[in-house]
Amino acid sequence: MNLDLPATIAAYFAAKNRHDIDGMLASFTDNAIVKDEGQTHEGRAAIRTWMEETTRKYAVHVEPQDASRSGGIHAVTGLVSGNFPGSPARLKYRFELSNDGVNALEIG
Repeated sequence: MNLDLPATIAAYFAAKNRHDIDGMLASFTDNAIVKDEGQTHEGRAAIRTWMEETTRKYAVHVEPQDASRSGGIHAVTGLVSGNFPGSPARLKYRFELSNDGVNALEIG
């Protein structure tokens, strides 16, 4: 499905599917926050560590299937497949963007 995603979000998913840590991290601001699997990761160094660990552990591929925007939040539902129980699964990615990139991402 071809969705009209903001360039920053499209770049994040493209890099994620290539397992390109630097490409994924490029989408985030210096003080960004990521919430995933009950954990909060604050700042680029912590986000890089989270990306490296989850990429190595799960090797996921995300196929964005639906996107919406409410206020400053862009919500993308993706079909996520990888090395985890219940794969594939539909997960929602909630992005808060600024002119500089992703300020916050919550996955669940």
